[in-house]
Amino acid sequence: MSTLALGATTAPRLPSYALFAGMLAAAGLPLYIHAPKVYADAHGVSLAALGTALFVLRLIDVVQDPALGWLAARLSAVRGLAVSVAVSLIAGGMLGLFAVTPPIAALWWFALMLSVVFTAFSFLTICFYAEGVAAADRLPEAGHLRLARWRETGALLGICAAAVAPLALGGYAGFALAFAALAFAAWLAMAGEWQGVRVAATGFGPVLHDAVARRLLLIALVNAAPVAITSTLFLFFVESRLDAPGWEGAYLLLFFLCAAFAAPLWGALAERHGAKRMLLSAMVISVAAFGWAVTLGPGDMLAFGIICVISGAATGADMTLLPALFARRMAEVAPGAAEGFSLWAFVSKFTLALAAVAVLPTLEAGGFRAGINNDEPALRLLAMLYGGLPSLLKLGAIALLMRVDPDERRR
Repeated sequence: MSTLALGATTAPRLPSYALFAGMLAAAGLPLYIHAPKVYADAHGVSLAALGTALFVLRLIDVVQDPALGWLAARLSAVRGLAVSVAVSLIAGGMLGLFAVTPPIAALWWFALMLSVVFTAFSFLTICFYAEGVAAADRLPEAGHLRLARWRETGALLGICAAAVAPLALGGYAGFALAFAALAFAAWLAMAGEWQGVRVAATGFGPVLHDAVARRLLLIALVNAAPVAITSTLFLFFVESRLDAPGWEGAYLLLFFLCAAFAAPLWGALAERHGAKRMLLSAMVISVAAFGWAVTLGPGDMLAFGIICVISGAATGADMTLLPALFARRMAEVAPGAAEGFSLWAFVSKFTLALAAVAVLPTLEAGGFRAGINNDEPALRLLAMLYGGLPSLLKLGAIALLMRVDPDERRR
């Protein structure tokens, strides 16, 4: 039993973890899809300035994650209070971003509110996943898989809700108010779940010195790259390669709904057949889906819909099983887990930043231009970057995972 589990005998309320995960996930999508458009349309901020601000803020966000992990570990004894402050900040930041007329220059207000939201989001994510390591120890069997199944399904449903909320609620101010209400409900649902047990801060050494933990972090880096690349190029692929402008939202919703429905199924299969085996199966399915996407052209909308179903279902395994394997390892090598999951967050965000820096300039250098007619070589390059490169990276992740024994004894 981990150190955090001592003195905690009640089983965790799994629906509460799902709701809190949904709240965190709902915070992410609007920041990249909706916020730049709102500030460009309503406040006249240039897209170049918004893009630069987002890039700088993302770099800061990536760098600060290890520091937030250090802070979360040292606040473990008062985690409930620390989380309460962070929930207030993320709700207030979202309201300031979408529901408040900027009291200063719009670009500076945009950057300030995003900084608040990014920092609160990172801190809450680290605390939430670290708490999950202790909570899983209080479940009877396959605790990490069971908790991950609830948590990641909730996260995926939160993404789906965020995708449709601005339209359903009559605008972005309505979304911000609804998010603040959701944050309050999630905070209430998790009341009593933050155990607040003091854990000796171990730093990053135990995580980085453990061979299995290092390999899982490397797998997370390589395995996240395909999704980061396809996310970066998704709008361009649908608009230009499929010649289907206006269908982006429907495809995104289909993808995330399939991921949400598949996540609990992957969790159940993993409990029966093993997490590593099921994760490898999902990765092979992803390679097939990415490879098929390379062959698509104008008008292949039905085929791409099927690809969204297949790749979404496979992503449900990625989001559920890989974090569960890492959490299970953290329970052995670093029971506090805050530093471990700050490294996990760092790897994920670094992959997103790296994908944008790598693929967009390559696409532009190949002659592709957004929003205009492109020649066939440029469109073929887009297809290869969207489907071919992720396939190769996914094969690399498969090779790495096949060499890892998640149950290897700690040395």
